[in-house]
Amino acid sequence: MRQFGLIGLKLEHSFSHTYFSQKFENLGLEDCHYNLFELGSIKDLPRLFDQEPNLQGLNVTIPFKEQVWPYLDEVAPSAARIGAVNVIEFTADGRRVGHNTDYIGFRESLRRFYPLRGEEAGALVLGTGGSSKAVEAALRELGIRYWLVSRNPLASGLTYADLTPAIVAAHSLIINTTPLGTFPNMAECPPIPYPELTARHYLYDLIYNPSETLFMAKGAEQGAQTKNGFEMLCLQAEESWRIWNQG
Repeated sequence: MRQFGLIGLKLEHSFSHTYFSQKFENLGLEDCHYNLFELGSIKDLPRLFDQEPNLQGLNVTIPFKEQVWPYLDEVAPSAARIGAVNVIEFTADGRRVGHNTDYIGFRESLRRFYPLRGEEAGALVLGTGGSSKAVEAALRELGIRYWLVSRNPLASGLTYADLTPAIVAAHSLIINTTPLGTFPNMAECPPIPYPELTARHYLYDLIYNPSETLFMAKGAEQGAQTKNGFEMLCLQAEESWRIWNQG
């Protein structure tokens, strides 16, 4: 049996199990299984390794994308450059290698959504966690200038209180990398000045459950274009599958 799965703190919102289970069924891979592994702490990971000797690949989600590093034997250039791991490859010789496919999924999905490049393009990245690092890498590759936005005034970038009408107007792309609005806490959203949004704005939410977050709904009320993270999920999942089967 080939065992794959997802590790995270709370996984009731995740679509990964459904995605990969359907993929295995479509491909006739009866020996492949995908499970959700909720961990109370990243310190529980070695026990999971012991309990699941058939593991051949893991996806990693909040809040472990940065915490997982000490439990890996090697980090691929993609993850090292970004500073976050969302895929673990189990090699034939027993090594655990960390990769990042989030930035590939986001980059390719954003290409299809946001039309501006060069001096016209500008983004506000909400959040400074592991997911934001992948978004930063993609924005740099696409040549899109950006500011990080967080609640912490000591973090590099802007705070939500710094988002003046002029700053919002100068950044037509706003990306939510925080978990605010994820099922079941769907009444939450990042505290940006939504009345300042216009039809020239593009709101991308990495969350995919629910399909329309409050962040997206408030943006749509102002005429903004919106997109959730489902396409990104699918693109990064396919890249994960490629990595797990490259040996």
